[in-house]
Amino acid sequence: MIAEVIARNSDINNNIEFQSATVSPSEISPVVRQLIAEDGFDVSTSSNLSFHKIKPYMFDLIITIGDPKNISRTILPAMMPHFHWNTPDSTQDDGQKNDIQLVKKAMDMIRKNINTLFNSDSLNTLFIARRHQQLILDNMLDGVMAHNEKRIIFFFNKAAEKITSLKREYILGKDCHDVFAGRFCGGNCDFCDGSLNKEEYNNTRKRIDFVRPDGKKKILEMLTLPLTDEINNNIGALIMFKDETDLEILKGHLKHHHALGRLITKDPKMLAVFEQIKEVSTIQAPILIEGESGTGKELVANAIHDMGPRADKPFVAVNCGALPEGILESELFGHVKGSFTGAICDKKGRFELADKGTLFLDEVAELSPAMQVKLLRVLQEKNFERVGGEKSIHVDIRIISATNQNLKQLLKNKKFRRDLYYRLCVVPINLPPLRERRLDIPVLVEHFIEMVATETERSVLGYTNEAIDALSSYSWPGNVRELRNAIEYAYVKSRDSVINTIHLPPEIVTHHRKSRKKTGPPLKMKKEQVIMALSKTNGSRKDAARLLGVGRATLYRYLDSYGLK
Repeated sequence: MIAEVIARNSDINNNIEFQSATVSPSEISPVVRQLIAEDGFDVSTSSNLSFHKIKPYMFDLIITIGDPKNISRTILPAMMPHFHWNTPDSTQDDGQKNDIQLVKKAMDMIRKNINTLFNSDSLNTLFIARRHQQLILDNMLDGVMAHNEKRIIFFFNKAAEKITSLKREYILGKDCHDVFAGRFCGGNCDFCDGSLNKEEYNNTRKRIDFVRPDGKKKILEMLTLPLTDEINNNIGALIMFKDETDLEILKGHLKHHHALGRLITKDPKMLAVFEQIKEVSTIQAPILIEGESGTGKELVANAIHDMGPRADKPFVAVNCGALPEGILESELFGHVKGSFTGAICDKKGRFELADKGTLFLDEVAELSPAMQVKLLRVLQEKNFERVGGEKSIHVDIRIISATNQNLKQLLKNKKFRRDLYYRLCVVPINLPPLRERRLDIPVLVEHFIEMVATETERSVLGYTNEAIDALSSYSWPGNVRELRNAIEYAYVKSRDSVINTIHLPPEIVTHHRKSRKKTGPPLKMKKEQVIMALSKTNGSRKDAARLLGVGRATLYRYLDSYGLK
């Protein structure tokens, strides 16, 4: 109050407005009232404000006055010039009235400081610096927001307005959690989880899904930093964020040219499989998926189910080769209480659980002759009885089966029933092994890197050209499943931000070293150029050769050298 009175009565610009407050609201001391009255200012109707009544972001200059020992925290953390003036403590330790001489001394010091401040160029220089600072922050492409320890926002730049579609007039002075429904950071920031107050905090950018008030969805990359004062006390948080929505969409287009369910590809052979999946999804005919182990047969079955009219019904899978015959029969058809030792209650089988939906029979070639007969009867009559039961149960299901063996060869060897084969294989789908779809290897590598990074809560790793060459030239007997395992192995081995060849499984490293020892004329064209040309021409080698400006024989030599045939 004393400083406000002195400032108002000083010979300074009348356009300047003043507002004073105290750490805690209290009555004005009679001694202070007397001295202020002697200075020609009536405070009979005035009362002290407390700091919580003041909105610091509305001021151009903040001055705190008093003994710094009594200021236990930074009260007004903001982005404007801030002065602190030390004055004598005018409060007696014994609680008696303020000493007149001490108050007069404090008033003289305040009057001198005010005259010095307003009659010099220092204040104007500070204001110019602040305007420049504001201009710089407002011209940043990234959004910048700052709030104090109580989450009260005191800074919000123009980029933040553009990204969030919220005006700073609406934002400033409000609690961050109140302004942004569901929290701006989604609750996923160092300030919200408390780690920002520690000496070591997680200084990493995080991906945030943000929905603007106008309903538009944004993908933001956010970094939360601690705000500290001159003695390194935490006084709030600085949040920097940028809009990555368009970039994420572009990355998705570049990396996954074609996706179906959880399947992704760039290879023409798999694109043909995608077309088959789309064709059979709308019909109810039984499907037989053939392919080596690890090629993704269950993913194909899932995609067929999800695209068809039974998508909202159950998808039930059972591995016919993983269970003994007695247990498999109970798993498929269920059992009644007391039908065998351990059958303590009635149990539904997979056929009942899949009613109105899809039953996926994996590894059907492993079925015993007796189980083949029982399965054939169910497929013909669409009725069955639980193990030990007498009641006939009817189900309406679609059958999709899969095998990693050649069923036609098993037919010749009389190890698989011909009538069952034709019941299961109305529409066959053959999945090519990974070694025959090498265009997919870089795409799958990036896909699995992202998946493993998410699962392990680590950052997304890059990879060297040599590492991708080693992965592309390997034969992959375990197919896509083995590739996924190789990426998980690399995440265990790598302590850098990049996967190198040495981080790959030993069998892949050994194969790569052996292939590099092969002699031959040097290749002038990089492997990536050949792969890109094949991708652009949808696998047409004739068109790829024309695009690369080489003869077809030369292209075949490249394909053979790079293991792309």
